[in-house]
Amino acid sequence: MSVAATSVLLATIIFLGGGVLGMFHHIYFSGTPTAVIALGSVFSALEVVPLMVVGFEAYNRLKFEHRHGWQEAYRWPFAFFTSVLVWNLVGAGLFGFFINPPLALYYMQGLNTTATHAHAALFGVYGMLGIGLTLFCMRGLSDPARWNNGLLATSFWCLNIGLAMMVLLSLFPQGLLQAYQSFTRDYAYARSAEVIHSPLMQALVWMRVPGDLVFTVGVAAFIIFMVGALFGRHRQDDTADTPLPDLEPVVVRGG
Repeated sequence: MSVAATSVLLATIIFLGGGVLGMFHHIYFSGTPTAVIALGSVFSALEVVPLMVVGFEAYNRLKFEHRHGWQEAYRWPFAFFTSVLVWNLVGAGLFGFFINPPLALYYMQGLNTTATHAHAALFGVYGMLGIGLTLFCMRGLSDPARWNNGLLATSFWCLNIGLAMMVLLSLFPQGLLQAYQSFTRDYAYARSAEVIHSPLMQALVWMRVPGDLVFTVGVAAFIIFMVGALFGRHRQDDTADTPLPDLEPVVVRGG
């Protein structure tokens, strides 16, 4: 827990202090000085480090067959932190490096390849991290007897599956189609109405709807959970957590 808490604090400091600076790696071809690009690249790379530590720590806590009481109590924050690890690899890593090298940026910046990276990295990483931090704090702000794990499970899976459907069924194929037009003709044509309003592109736009619907279910489930956790009655069924006696912090003294 000490590693996770330290990593969360470090990640928050880096996000708040360098989130805007980290975006400078997107502006290679806009007359940006080399020093600004270098600064953005450093802060963008630094954001990955604490997220990886948080994700691996959370995964290690989740995979234990026999969890301690405090690990069971923080199961869902750990689950969302683990999803941060996955989306950090896919959204920030895979889709980020797909468009961020200078040559790729020249052809693909501002197309739906950028929207693919933005959705997967922004909500997949920052959104899931924010939900995990919210649930982490909610353990102290609400009565655990009011928690509905069924709603949390619905929210967790629908948010992750819905986001994956948005990216893989709609945004990424649109980006690949535009990138092909940019490579074979020119960048302006890839962004033109002729391409954007073509039948294939419009069909891919409508393919966004199933993912949006699944994602919306996850959002609604989380809102209902939050209202119930803060203002609802004590739950007596097995979907609610019960107060656990061993949540006291463990103090480790050095030898």
